[in-house]
Amino acid sequence: MTKTVQTLCALATLCLGGVAAPAYANDSTAQMKTGGLEFVQTDDIEMAEEKLYVSPEKVTVEYRFHNKATRDIEALVAFPMPNLESGLEVNVAIDYDAGDNFLGFTVNQDGKDIKPELQQKALVHGVDLTDRLKALNIPLVPNSKASTEALEKLPADKLAELVTLGLARVDQWDDGKGMKEHPTSNWTLNAVYWWKTVYPAGKDVIVKHSYKTSVGGTVDLTYLDENGQPKGEQWNDYVKRYCLDDNMVKVAQKSWKSNQAGNGPLYVENWISYILMTGNNWAGPIGKFTLTVDKGKPENLISLCGDGIKKTGSTMFEMQKTEFYPERDLEILLLVPANFQQ
Repeated sequence: MTKTVQTLCALATLCLGGVAAPAYANDSTAQMKTGGLEFVQTDDIEMAEEKLYVSPEKVTVEYRFHNKATRDIEALVAFPMPNLESGLEVNVAIDYDAGDNFLGFTVNQDGKDIKPELQQKALVHGVDLTDRLKALNIPLVPNSKASTEALEKLPADKLAELVTLGLARVDQWDDGKGMKEHPTSNWTLNAVYWWKTVYPAGKDVIVKHSYKTSVGGTVDLTYLDENGQPKGEQWNDYVKRYCLDDNMVKVAQKSWKSNQAGNGPLYVENWISYILMTGNNWAGPIGKFTLTVDKGKPENLISLCGDGIKKTGSTMFEMQKTEFYPERDLEILLLVPANFQQ
């Protein structure tokens, strides 16, 4: 998947939970890398087909597995949530107050909903300190209103213990009533949904899951150098990651000139990342792989690396492969008109 894809009018504006990237103080919001399901390694389960749909609003994946063995196989399936980091300086396109299931993850098999188990770990430098927070009734989602309020209510000695362990820190800022100390979560939340499933002998199983897309972005275009030229480290990185073509250069240079003239940029960047390479735990390649990208508004632009992507409708683009081994993750660059209108 290294061929440059033609620049397309594509995809909707950044919007997750109604908050656009420019609302953040540092003018940049990081997208969280998400992916598909992970399976226990087996030589008997084939992935006959995978259908992946990606838009700025949601990701849906449908798998068709085939058990080629003559016996039923029970196996563990997991969906790793992206790690949630702590700190006021962390800007990610996630609603920390959405609760444990902050991506709105759902899954079903053969049309029946699955209620997976949820494993959560509060980590500091890789050390699992979850029990220390649970003992104090501190909610595990960092940066959330619930965890912040719980930290603020702790006795001084208990808060000091968490600070010593690296689970919390105390910051100072003016809350409108003068400078005050405020306790802040300082752990990384690692969360995994998991369940056991049975693959019947000689039969297919259809597994579907979906979740909200994490979309990152900036308030400008960043892949040209300070002179508006396609040069430098950022440019080289974007070429490898998004397979930029000449039209993406022309659009960026028009936006750069507008910004230099004091009129502001014409476009801003949005990013979507999907981890394709977490799979390969099944027997052989993916028999049939279909990627569908929903373009949303026609005035937006997209660039991504792929081979054979075709426009299939007014808002859809599709790539189909057979006997497919993912060789790189999916990285999507969106250029969105800089009107920031809700």
